[in-house]
Amino acid sequence: MKEVYFVTDNIVSPLGKTTGENFECIQNGTVGVKEHTDKSFSPDPFYASIFDSDFFSSTQKGSTNFEKLLQYSISDAMAGADVDPSDGKTILIISSTKGNISLLGSGGEQSDKTIQISLHESAKKIAEYFGFKEQPIVVSSACISGLVALITAKRFIQAGLYDTAVVAGADIITSFIFSGFYSFQALSNEVCRPFDAARKGINLGEGAATVILSADEKYKGNIKIGGGAVSNDANHISGPSRTGEELHQAIRNAMKEAGVSADEIDFISAHGTATIYNDEMEAKAIGLSGLQDAPLNSLKGYFGHTLGAAGLIETIITKQSMIANVIVPTPRYENQGVSVKVNVCNTIQHTPIRHSLKTASGFGGCNAAVVLSK
Repeated sequence: MKEVYFVTDNIVSPLGKTTGENFECIQNGTVGVKEHTDKSFSPDPFYASIFDSDFFSSTQKGSTNFEKLLQYSISDAMAGADVDPSDGKTILIISSTKGNISLLGSGGEQSDKTIQISLHESAKKIAEYFGFKEQPIVVSSACISGLVALITAKRFIQAGLYDTAVVAGADIITSFIFSGFYSFQALSNEVCRPFDAARKGINLGEGAATVILSADEKYKGNIKIGGGAVSNDANHISGPSRTGEELHQAIRNAMKEAGVSADEIDFISAHGTATIYNDEMEAKAIGLSGLQDAPLNSLKGYFGHTLGAAGLIETIITKQSMIANVIVPTPRYENQGVSVKVNVCNTIQHTPIRHSLKTASGFGGCNAAVVLSK
């Protein structure tokens, strides 16, 4: 089986426009989640990680903000790699939960908006912008979209269908998205506290990320995706499994594919939304997987929950952590608030990291896990 390596990547968020800028910020304890008073989202102040209004005015004209984010992130990642988008063995994969959903509230003919809102239309537009020859693939599977896109790319490359994959994800926070989470009473009125006894819910976030993957042996010294798996608990449209068994299945299968045992996992980058039920389910899954002692963090306090970009952003940070042998702390974590022990880091740790686990879960009961290895 071919090994699949990271070639280069990008993160663009309110913390920075490159992977390096973002990783430096979170190592310094800088968080992107702040209080906002935009009444188009909420009549009350709210906490989120969102771009300044002038960010999009300086990027590509003639595209929606969602598409501009993707264009910016992909451009930066491709600038650091020898990738020919016109090569038929190179594939573009886009992950997002909502794409151009904000157009539902805009003017214009309904038929035009329907075309623009379609995720495949955005993917087509991005592919044409960069000159990709192959038809792009869209992954929209709630909040595991980014990890599913990585797993899909890995499988395409290992099957010999493509040599290189450009995997990009993005989401913009709109009043439509905000109102959905508000209706669930899932939003925190402070910077979120994943796995903490005092947690109140999630913070939303905007961002984009791009990962370029290849099986070329010249990248053999790079971090690789050793294994990846997906599962679904079919419990409820918005409520996760009460046992964690199904996320455990994804973790177990990802580790099996990677040829890694539980005691070899040096670090876990958890989904860690800071909602009551998700954190509880994830802790149970980690316990079932025998990983309760592995150092763990959640990045949601830095970036907010970036939806379709979350899996990619957090995987890139995991990769950077492995390179630097550094585990960044979980912001504001103080006291365990889940029934099963998890080893949440609340201070920065310098430790050798050879194998890492990244997890994600989402609406509809979907779960995903990826193992990264040196």
